[in-house]
Formats: sequence, C-alpha cells, structure tokens
Amino acid sequence: MEIIDTHAHLFDEAFAGDLDEVVARAKECHIEKVFLPNIDESTVPGMLSLCGRWPGFFYPMLGLHPTEVRPGYGEVLDRMEVRLASGNLFIGIGEVGLDYYWDRTYYKEQQDAFRRQVEWSLAYGLPLMIHSRSAHEELLEVLSPYKTEGVSGVFHSFGGTAEEAADLLSFEGFMIGINGVLTFKKSSLPDVLRTIPLCRVVLETDSPYLAPVPFRGKRNESAYVCRTLERMAEVYGLPVEEVARQTRENALRIYPKAAK
Repeated sequence: MEIIDTHAHLFDEAFAGDLDEVVARAKECHIEKVFLPNIDESTVPGMLSLCGRWPGFFYPMLGLHPTEVRPGYGEVLDRMEVRLASGNLFIGIGEVGLDYYWDRTYYKEQQDAFRRQVEWSLAYGLPLMIHSRSAHEELLEVLSPYKTEGVSGVFHSFGGTAEEAADLLSFEGFMIGINGVLTFKKSSLPDVLRTIPLCRVVLETDSPYLAPVPFRGKRNESAYVCRTLERMAEVYGLPVEEVARQTRENALRIYPKAAK
C-alpha cells in the first residue's frame, strides 16, 4: 500500500528539530510521496532543500499564499514567475487562493494575485493547489472564467457544505483535498464526503496544522494521514487499501510530474 500526502509544509520551523524522524515515520506508514505547497519567497529555499535531500519523496510547488498578499505583492509574483520560467522544478502552482477569514484588508489584491497565478497554471501547464477560506463566492467568481480552459488542481482542506462541494466539483479538472478535519468528533465532513465520488478526492495533512484525532491540537505530520485514510475508508465503506490506491491514482492524475 502506497499513500500520497498531497499537502504538507514540512519545511516549516515546527519540524526543524526532528525532520529526519518525521520523514522516517512517514515512510514507515507507507507514505510514498509528499507534495510541498509553498507559502512565500522566504520558504522557497527550505522547501527546495528538502526536495534535494529526499528526491522522489518530496515534490515542490511554487505560489504566494493569499494571507501573504500585501503591498509589493506584484514584485514578489514577478520574481516567482522568473523562477517558474527558468526551470522545471515545480509540480504545481500553490498554495494560492483567497482567505478572508481574519482580514479583508487586501480583498481585491488577493483576487488579483490569485487570478495571475491561475494564468501561470495555464501558461506553464502546472495544476493549482487552491486555498479558500471564507471566500467561496469570490473563489467561484475568479475561477469561473477559466472553467473551459483546462484549469486543474486541488481544492485543499475542504470543509464546506454539500452544495459548496457540488460547486467545486463542477470544475472537472479538480480534486477535493481531505485532511484531519474528517476525524473531528463534531465535523459535518463525513456526511458531506458521502456526496463526493471517491474518484474526486485526495488525501492531505496540511502539516503542521489540523492534526487528526487522536493528535488533535498537536503538531501534525505526514504519518498521521493514515488516520484520515482510515476514517475515509469507514465513510465510503471500502477497504483502506482501495481508498489508498484510488486517492494515490487521483493525486498523480492531477500532478503528473510527481509520477516521474
């Protein structure tokens, strides 16, 4: 059984003291590959360092997280695009999107940055890794004009309603990313997940955040994706091995550069 964690930030400082052990635990739990969405310019060197140390295990993406959009973001995106154009390192554009949960100061600027990075996705043939929080309608507004242009990727850390899931599933090139929230006692996600075909789902951790039960409130890590996998198998009424196989296949279909 091979499992893919499609979203983890193992370059985060939270792992500075025991990264070797974190990687070893992941491999012991049959984690075959871990995808690394970027946050901002400062995280690129550390992310690429991990990929250099563990080639064929870590796979990097490049993007500007919506909460990092602030004055000067245009120049940051200019420099990021130079990186994209000058190499073949990245498997996707991410982590990008919209986040109005804490702060709406850069409401339009986030949309502008997101739109620009969607256009990168199409120009460079790289799928997106989309973050959306308290921004469902705005997300649809920005993304809908690209619906028929072959845009693809993952709607990461989904935690919405069945109606919102249906909106997202109407974008045929996308998967829904499911993480430890599925295991939370009061989560409505199990009921919503039953409305989403397994062929449209991928597994993720969002490490170091959103650790599943029984680790909730602690630092998350890629090995814990197995807890989400087990709960997902229960929800779908399928063997764990079948859910692992299907979600792995889904991940590699969306991010084909990670299959190499």
